[in-house]
Amino acid sequence: MKTELTRKVANHGVAWEKAYGYVQAIQVKDTIYLSGQLSHDSEGNFVAPAELDDAGKPVDYSQMENQFRQTYVNARKMLAEFGATLDDVVEEGVFVLDLPAGFAAAAKVRKEMYGTDVPQCASSIYGVSALAQPVQLVEVTFRAVVDRPLA
Repeated sequence: MKTELTRKVANHGVAWEKAYGYVQAIQVKDTIYLSGQLSHDSEGNFVAPAELDDAGKPVDYSQMENQFRQTYVNARKMLAEFGATLDDVVEEGVFVLDLPAGFAAAAKVRKEMYGTDVPQCASSIYGVSALAQPVQLVEVTFRAVVDRPLA
């Protein structure tokens, strides 16, 4: 007999959650999985959107640092829904449109947001050709483990 896993989910309440059909975060047992976090405010407006050329491509990557900062703010909000913090994060996946610019911006902001020069989580950074929104330069996924399973 298969047992049903207990799950808790959370969302930001932005339009693309329903349009794409997903949750921002889900906890199963002692693990919290965060979908790719973006740099939007509570109304779903992008913070520090990239300036686009006539073809809809970013003109430059100068807003990466600001986008990373808001992305981590959004991750903190999601983690808080489960009583967790960035200290509970064990793994993150960082996706950027430009790897050299993204590496520099992520290195600075990650240290700032985790409050240490060596955040205690595994992290991978990936250069990608596109993200979901044209003004988006970065996206970060997170996995956190808490010492208390979902009741």
